[in-house]
Amino acid sequence: MIDKQGATLSEIFEQPKPIIGMVHLKPLPGSPGYDPDYMSFERVTEIAVEEAIILEEGGVDGLQIENIWDFPYLKGEDIGPETAAALAIAAERVRKAVGIPIGINCHLNGGFAALAAAIVVGAKWIRVFEWVNAYVSHAGLTEGIGGKLARYRANLRAQDVKFFCDVNVKHGSHFIISDRSVSEQAHDAESEGAELLIVTGFETGKAPSAERVEEFKKSVGLPVLLGSGTTAENVGELLKHADGAIVGSYFKQNNDWRRKIERERVERFMTAVSAARSSLT
Repeated sequence: MIDKQGATLSEIFEQPKPIIGMVHLKPLPGSPGYDPDYMSFERVTEIAVEEAIILEEGGVDGLQIENIWDFPYLKGEDIGPETAAALAIAAERVRKAVGIPIGINCHLNGGFAALAAAIVVGAKWIRVFEWVNAYVSHAGLTEGIGGKLARYRANLRAQDVKFFCDVNVKHGSHFIISDRSVSEQAHDAESEGAELLIVTGFETGKAPSAERVEEFKKSVGLPVLLGSGTTAENVGELLKHADGAIVGSYFKQNNDWRRKIERERVERFMTAVSAARSSLT
């Protein structure tokens, strides 16, 4: 196995064990929750920029912009061009407001919309919930898109946009591939071209156990990020095994992704990360 551990992350981030903060966009045009009389798209982007600045000032190393409020979600192939356009505009305004790398995630498994937006704004990665295999998500049967997405990137000459891929992603049933362990699924993603793997708990805000992360990390040669449930209290233990984390809920009031970002929670978390980094060097 070629040792790729950390290579993708070091191309993007200056700090070891980088922390990526989530920018949760309010409902975008085309989604059921979008109401321009209540909140214009201009205000959606203003809130995104405000939260991005708080996260950067709090010390995070990167930002991931996503359309989490666009539920009920469509499967990737049904996502309209209006979503890709809105993601691109919001991400561009965030990118111009901060000095740290950004990435994009489009719900649900909307890798093509995310990649289209990422290319035009200079994002460094996209998150892909189901790169290979399949699971039953809130939107129904969600199949791997790695083969088509890799070809789309090649056609667009966008190799600088990296694929951050979940394995056994939260929010769904994986019974249809229950004869394969999580480690075997990780090997599937690695062998099919994923450039970084993400390990999560079973829902937003729930952390994987340290034992699960350790086993996962040992089974692959790619960098591994924590994708859910990381807190100031557990980040030291989890970063012993993972190469970094994507953090959303913990930075919000009451640990609820629907609430506002609190600067004090960001700073508390990053203080714990700094201590973890120091203890691991």
